[in-house]
Amino acid sequence: MSEEDKSYGLLSEVSTIAETRNPARQRHLPAHAALDWLKAGWHDLLAQPGLSIAYGVAVFAITAILVWTLIASGRDYILFPAIAGYMIVAPVLAMGLYEKSRVLEAGGHPTLRTMALVQPRAGAQIFFTGLLLCLLMLLWMRAAVLIYALFFGVRPFPGFDGVVGMLLTTPTGWAMLLVGIAIGGLFAAFAFAISVFSIPMLLDTRTDALTAMGTSMAMVWNNLMPMIAWGAIVLALFTASAVTGFLGFILIFPLLGHATWHAYRAMR
Repeated sequence: MSEEDKSYGLLSEVSTIAETRNPARQRHLPAHAALDWLKAGWHDLLAQPGLSIAYGVAVFAITAILVWTLIASGRDYILFPAIAGYMIVAPVLAMGLYEKSRVLEAGGHPTLRTMALVQPRAGAQIFFTGLLLCLLMLLWMRAAVLIYALFFGVRPFPGFDGVVGMLLTTPTGWAMLLVGIAIGGLFAAFAFAISVFSIPMLLDTRTDALTAMGTSMAMVWNNLMPMIAWGAIVLALFTASAVTGFLGFILIFPLLGHATWHAYRAMR
């Protein structure tokens, strides 16, 4: 390789990193852009749908195993916060779906192997981000247990039937719900801001985890309306999946994963 080629490659890499650090590329998109992302995600799901559905089945199986493990081990008292915290780490689980959308966008033909064995351009940085998100989920679960103890004291978990009655029919329960929703909302907003674009960015570009998370927050801040709309769509579809015993994940998780990739691409 000539010195000129080496210089050109170095300049290209520097340009890529500079672009990643430059928040000026954000688009200030309208709120209805969220629907466009969902439509594009559906289009990717229908392209070789077997791959996306198989991915959704795998995510459903992981979710079912985790829920069963919590119940079987007597830790059902953290089931509700664990389900809520699941949304924090969901972007990491969706890496294979981002890869499928990326390959389709490039005119290639994705396979189940490439989706399962994703090779992000940022290398191990993506796993560092995943670790931070897992720690954030654990912190939220611990905070939820502390909130319960502050309102109801240190006593055994009464089971699902008992806790629903406590929460919905007593003043203490209503107060706990309000506090829990407020604190949980802060956790969710922070996690959403740092993860929604950082994972696709680490898959797509050579950058570090902290830069990706910071850029993701800047993108969300500069596009509040479409991101609020997108967050509402994600929450509604996630809730619908939970109501079906997470069977809805088989279709909804791939749809949201593909759509998130298009949301990221729309911001670049």
